[in-house]
Amino acid sequence: MTLAPETTDLKIQLQLAGEWFTVCDLSALLPGRGVAALLPDGRQVALFRDRAGKLYATDNRDPFSGAAVLSRGLTGSQKGRPFVASPLLKQRFDLETGQCLDDDEVRVTTYEVRAS
Repeated sequence: MTLAPETTDLKIQLQLAGEWFTVCDLSALLPGRGVAALLPDGRQVALFRDRAGKLYATDNRDPFSGAAVLSRGLTGSQKGRPFVASPLLKQRFDLETGQCLDDDEVRVTTYEVRAS
């Protein structure tokens, strides 16, 4: 089956320093898959859209390995909470809070995200 591309002009935006920064087109985010984007300060962000259409944004850097790979992680949910699992060491991070579900002392930054 071939999926038709979205026909929308919506852009994904992140709240950075009190302003909205346009990152990419909404059509770049496939449900259940992540996309990495470069921020103006050189950091990377991992963007996700779940199957219900909700958007999430976290740092792309895995704090355990130091590699910028979270956008390539597997998404899922635990007790109704969405997470991404690092593709390297498999630690899971809550997509809403950034809290590591496998180590209470570790978290990644999350960003307010919208489609506009």
